[in-house]
Amino acid sequence: MSDSTGAGAKTDGTVQVHKDNPVKRVPIARPSFGHEGKQIKLLSNHFTVKLSGIDAIFYQYCVSIKSEDDKVIDGKGIGRKVMDKLLQTYSSELAGKEFAYDGEKCLFTVGPLPQNNFEFTVILEETSSRAAGGSPGHGSPGQGDKKRSKRAHLAKKFVVAMSYAAKIPLKSVALALRGSESDHAQDALRVLDIVLRQQQAKRGCLLVRQSFFSDDFRNLVDLTGGVSGCRGLHSSFRTTIGGLSLNMDVSTTMIVTPGPVFDFLLTNQNVRDIRDIDWPRAKKMLKNLRVKAMHNNMEFKIIGLSDEPCSRQTFPMKVRNGSNEGQTVEITVQEYFKSKQVDLTMPYLPCLDVGKPKRPNYVPIELCNMVSLQRYTKALSSQQRSTLVEKSRQKPQERMRVVTEAVKNNRYDDDPILSSCGIKIEKQLTRVDGRVLSAPTLVVGNSEDCIPNRGRWNYNNKRLFEPVKIERWAIVNFSARCDMSRISRDLINCGRTKGIIIERPFTLVDEDSQAKRCSPVVRVERMFEKVKANLPGPPEFLLCVLPERKNCDLYGPWKKKNLHEMGIITQCIVPSTKMNDQYYTNVLLKINAKLGGMNCKLSLEHRHMIPIVNQTPTLILGMDVSHGSPGRADIPSIAAVVGSRCWPLISRYRASVRTQSPKVEMIDSLFKPLGDGKDDGIIRELLLDFYKTSQQRKPKQIIIFRDGVSESQFSQVLNVELDQIIKAYEYMDQGPIPKFTVIIAQKNHHTKLFQENAPDNVPPGTVVDSGIVHPRQYDFYMCAQAGPIGTSRPTHYHVLLDEIGFSPDDLQKLVLSLSYVYQRSTTAISVVAPICYAHLAAAQMGQFMKFEEFAETSSGSDAPSSSGAAVPELPRLHADVCSSMFFC
Repeated sequence: MSDSTGAGAKTDGTVQVHKDNPVKRVPIARPSFGHEGKQIKLLSNHFTVKLSGIDAIFYQYCVSIKSEDDKVIDGKGIGRKVMDKLLQTYSSELAGKEFAYDGEKCLFTVGPLPQNNFEFTVILEETSSRAAGGSPGHGSPGQGDKKRSKRAHLAKKFVVAMSYAAKIPLKSVALALRGSESDHAQDALRVLDIVLRQQQAKRGCLLVRQSFFSDDFRNLVDLTGGVSGCRGLHSSFRTTIGGLSLNMDVSTTMIVTPGPVFDFLLTNQNVRDIRDIDWPRAKKMLKNLRVKAMHNNMEFKIIGLSDEPCSRQTFPMKVRNGSNEGQTVEITVQEYFKSKQVDLTMPYLPCLDVGKPKRPNYVPIELCNMVSLQRYTKALSSQQRSTLVEKSRQKPQERMRVVTEAVKNNRYDDDPILSSCGIKIEKQLTRVDGRVLSAPTLVVGNSEDCIPNRGRWNYNNKRLFEPVKIERWAIVNFSARCDMSRISRDLINCGRTKGIIIERPFTLVDEDSQAKRCSPVVRVERMFEKVKANLPGPPEFLLCVLPERKNCDLYGPWKKKNLHEMGIITQCIVPSTKMNDQYYTNVLLKINAKLGGMNCKLSLEHRHMIPIVNQTPTLILGMDVSHGSPGRADIPSIAAVVGSRCWPLISRYRASVRTQSPKVEMIDSLFKPLGDGKDDGIIRELLLDFYKTSQQRKPKQIIIFRDGVSESQFSQVLNVELDQIIKAYEYMDQGPIPKFTVIIAQKNHHTKLFQENAPDNVPPGTVVDSGIVHPRQYDFYMCAQAGPIGTSRPTHYHVLLDEIGFSPDDLQKLVLSLSYVYQRSTTAISVVAPICYAHLAAAQMGQFMKFEEFAETSSGSDAPSSSGAAVPELPRLHADVCSSMFFC
């Protein structure tokens, strides 16, 4: 088979890989800079770092901490306490050197320690819950109290071993800043980041990766349910084309709301009376959380709840009887605390068990407060998420003030390790040159031009570019309060003004009142029986009115029934007070796109004038992987890829979706040979669809937009996922391999852009490819969207490969254009439409699976893995809807 691109280095810095001679691909270097657009003066939340001590060398040491009985200690909190005590006790043995400790197994110094191996004995005051005087357990209050109070003053002994591991020269950072690939540069930056983390740990902050959160109630946002958003700061050192910088940003994490455990339980379960608490649910929620007991001011970790309330829960206690050795009696928790002059007001509540599995230690709930700064890692409800977003917003000026003050107040220059490296951090935001690209012109109905204004447009007095006609349809109603006749009338009238001809619905189907008590799957089945009985044949479209509650549990079964079993396009709505013309227009944009219409398209697309894409058959792919809720390692991840169709259009897409092992980011089903000469992978499906809808043309160029991967995974995208795509193409034996351009889109980063001379967000179309970008690799920041509220977050695009050979200007304009073809919206979106579509497809088809059933047979420890354990397959789409934009 002929190969259009020979092996070896190419002029664009990429390497073409042969099957029989694999060469590892690396991200390409920046070819040049973009020039188009109106110049704009910007500021960024990067602070310039002056690095004068480049000859400094970090020495890395491995740290092992063991207890007296030779057990390895891996708790981060205790590790830091032990190492702080070690530095106090053995400073002279360490030649007075300060060190940066990562809280686990690594320690760094500037210059070497006097010897390569050390072993120290460190003594800490006893801090475990066994030393909790006054808390009942299996010891005896009385004589037992004396024993415990003695034990409270006993010391705990640790043995710390330190051994030399590696040298990390700071000079590697200077080399990386000059564009050289340096093995040690990332390691050296990691050490600098660890110094920042250690500084905040000493101030009592909660550390979450490179973010830190201080214990200040003014930083808390109540999200209800016993959960609070805690505002803190992110800080990390980055190499940029303008030099080393400190990226400082506002960050938020979720914590358990501090305060009485009693209050936490009421708000968490949304009940008013403590007697209405669901205790099995409370036990699950409380497990592993930390509390502070008011009667002795000690901290404990909850392991469970007592079987009985305080008034009936007993434990054995030794009591002295004169000179006798004493006898063991059973005493209730309530009686014990009464003997300590603590009268319980709610003895009918169970106790918290803060002991060991075989040695319970009971504390009444009313005597305990939640310790502050405990991370809450479970998934938030939709209401909690919207509250968090709403209350976390900050205007650009406010965000600039907060991060600038943080850099000044943290006084990083005073840190002994940073100062010994000659590091000085500027106190002002970095100035950056940006450019504002013009918005692309759109075409709507009657080939009328529509010019977006500040990233927005509307369909007032306009028709859709390609409206559909809806003849056979019906409305089904799962909602108690809903006027279906009015909804039908308003939808038809709004459609008429937009060019969509909607006949009257065949029927309006209400759910039977007795069905409301059934499970969601049964309710959907019964509704379909009614629909079939009322319709002469299968409808082309169903409008489904869901109950008021958002993220309703009917949604998944309803979508699965329609898209998997029946092959019917469906649109769900929820009744609201704002069902006006704007509301129906937005609903109709989705319906029109799902049924094969087109709301608008780019003028360049309409006139076949998109540079490079128009001349050569080009497939555009958007790739994303959606993972289950945090803390759920048993739920499969959902991989979705959308591919463009009907070339030379770039506005129509088809999705292919698969499950894969939980929390695996690399897509493993791009190429899936079945052994009988067939390939059941995603790419074959999209290639065939492209061929069928593009005048039997095969793609000669493929542009890949990949979402959700970090810089450490770039190599896998280039050398694993891209290889799979190439293999899928080769397996079809369709001639020369296409040329590829691979672009990563990152939203989850901490760089923000601000206007230097205006309080507003940067204008839509702002692009930055200088100053704060990578010193060698090909990346740029783009803010395609308007930012009316909060502070806009630019998307960080990394071009890993460009065999097609776009100029920076053409590539940036293509990215901007793809932010305007999102059919659900009348605004430019923040990331290219193919990635948004992939995200929507993964989210919607993820609802097909009844993960609850799967979770019962699997736990985090034996969850399906990439090693081949069974991952439940996703139900495939019905043939009648598989090529539709069902995800819109």
